[in-house]
Amino acid sequence: MFLKLDQEGLLYGQVYRALRRQILGGRMRPGSRLPSTRWLASELGISRNTALLAYEQLIAEGYLTAGSHAGTYVAAELPENLTFVPPDQVSRKHAIPSAVRLSGFASRIADDPVNAALIRQILLRPALPYDFRYGRPSFADFPHATWDRTLARRARRRSIGDLDYGAPEGVAPLRMELAEYLRRARAVNCSPEQILIVSGSQQAIDLAVRVLIDRGDRVVLENPHYFPARNVSRAAGAALEFVDVDDQGMKLSDLAAKKGRVKLAFVTPSHQFPTGALMPLGRRLELLAWANRTGAVVFEDDYDSEYRYSGRPVEALQALDESGRVLYSGTFSKTMFPGLRLGYLVVPNQLVDIFRSVKSLLDTACPTNTQLALAEFMRDGHFERHLRRSRARNAKRRAVLLEAIERHLGGRVEVSGAEGGLHILLWMKDTPMRRSADLVARAEQAGVGVYPVGPFYSKPPKRTGLLLGYTSLTEKEIAEGIRRLGSVVASMSASMSDRSCR
Repeated sequence: MFLKLDQEGLLYGQVYRALRRQILGGRMRPGSRLPSTRWLASELGISRNTALLAYEQLIAEGYLTAGSHAGTYVAAELPENLTFVPPDQVSRKHAIPSAVRLSGFASRIADDPVNAALIRQILLRPALPYDFRYGRPSFADFPHATWDRTLARRARRRSIGDLDYGAPEGVAPLRMELAEYLRRARAVNCSPEQILIVSGSQQAIDLAVRVLIDRGDRVVLENPHYFPARNVSRAAGAALEFVDVDDQGMKLSDLAAKKGRVKLAFVTPSHQFPTGALMPLGRRLELLAWANRTGAVVFEDDYDSEYRYSGRPVEALQALDESGRVLYSGTFSKTMFPGLRLGYLVVPNQLVDIFRSVKSLLDTACPTNTQLALAEFMRDGHFERHLRRSRARNAKRRAVLLEAIERHLGGRVEVSGAEGGLHILLWMKDTPMRRSADLVARAEQAGVGVYPVGPFYSKPPKRTGLLLGYTSLTEKEIAEGIRRLGSVVASMSASMSDRSCR
């Protein structure tokens, strides 16, 4: 507790007035417990009798009450004649705050209406019974008991050294496990020394932009694209350019036609976000050749490639890189759970030192005990067993989703990106983009959460597209949610037909 004594009169009176200001100023809430007189005396460097006298006067005047058990509390209701409000509180309450000048970085974030809209749409939306929010794994499928036991066991074995600041690049056991896993599962060619443990893919993107981009540098994004990459680049003052995506990912002919030097290109080649397109080998090699020719760095966001339900997995773009032009990013938010807040960034050897330094500047290190527990979780085989189970269960959810779409939406829609990942893209054939907000609102009234694809384009598409994440729902919830969405779409189509006939 911070008490400012006014240095006027007797010492107990100074303590009394300081406590009264705290109570009437709202810093000490009704019913809150005060510290003991012994603690207060020690804190202020006064005698305990002085503290006792101040408390007794406040109790006598109705500011404080002595609890039935040990302790003194702020009165739940102050007497009506207590109208004193400290002058500093009055002035603060009614003063008009002066404007605070934001940095260019913050101003560019504040001026972006799409960012604010996405926050409202995703983070602030009320809970819905059938919420097809994208990016969520199945929390029910995760082996919570096994993870809890691993965490507890790791905590019991924690050494004194584990309590110290950790290495900015992450603990060695986790980086070693990751290097082995990535070589085995994604053909990523890296050593543990090239891996940085980060707080999810968002920090990986931020690191890449901070290390490589100055104001005015050109950054290429897919169109459509993962919006946080656009937001971070824009906040840094980058000059953004967009390259359209087809059913094989980014159009490399359009990229090659770009004039001037590009410093950084963001791509999602294994499951393009949000269309789900898979970039074939030939186009991947063409992208790497472009990077070598122009000196650009390619950021490969491999956010959910662990989930593939048809066809053979395609090795990571980084596995084909022989010139150190690719930054490879992955996350545990999709394979375990978002609240873990751990991801990883594989950095070319020539950039390891600077990325480590910038990471150290931003947050020193990710939580040590969690990293060590995750390393043990992977070493004991729990992580890959969980992935195998999740793939099988997600495949069943996907089958239910596609069957329900065919039954209730039929010829009104086209499905994209169903071969892998945690979401699909549902294109509405007869609903123009201008009706997108209306469709989302009507679906919400029916208890269904759907998410328009428009914000992920540099310019909104002509027709409405909906991102549907399905892996966090049960099969029954998926079927019922799509049934309700089908009713909403049918109702909208009927109303549009009625208006066109008038």
